[in-house]
Amino acid sequence: MLRSGLIATKMGNTSYYLDDGTNANVTILKVDECIVANVKTQDKHGYNALQLVSIDTGKDISHINKPQRKIFSSIKINPKKVIKEFRVDNDNFLEVGTIINVDHFKVNQFIDASSNSTGKGFAGVMKRHNFGGLRASHGVSISHRSHGSTGQNQDPGRVFKGKKMAGRMGNTKVTKQNLKIIDIDNINNILVVKGSIPGKKNSIVYLKDSVKRS
Repeated sequence: MLRSGLIATKMGNTSYYLDDGTNANVTILKVDECIVANVKTQDKHGYNALQLVSIDTGKDISHINKPQRKIFSSIKINPKKVIKEFRVDNDNFLEVGTIINVDHFKVNQFIDASSNSTGKGFAGVMKRHNFGGLRASHGVSISHRSHGSTGQNQDPGRVFKGKKMAGRMGNTKVTKQNLKIIDIDNINNILVVKGSIPGKKNSIVYLKDSVKRS
């Protein structure tokens, strides 16, 4: 069963004491109002999905580009920062303008969380791919942490695509599966999720029902 997900903001990590007295590492997520802005159907668009918008931009609608202006003006709301589609089944369509909050999920439910991981900048192969590096002896001249040769001789005489080399580390989409919701604050729209979620503070996180656990 495919339901709509939620758009949340990562507030940070902390410790949380469970009812049995044990201590758990948790991630705190803030959920602003997620409003259904559009409905995509199989007959019209080729797939079933709900388009959600969330997090105020603080801008006037006249400062938004025309293609997106129609999204917000049609449901008469202030411009939102995040627009995200979630695939749904035929039985889980919601009307345009419907507001979804943290009560969309329940305590002890398992969810999947997707976000961009923390960017680490340009990194070498030893940090990025756990290479061993070259020998740390006198025979190696100022290239102890280099990756060594990457290509071949005349045949094929090139570097294969996907070769592990130095480059940008982090800042890629990562999904953590089977995270358990251990508490929900309906007043402040906060979710307490056991475990870690990718991304740094104030990063956007997309939540949906776990595909492997109910």
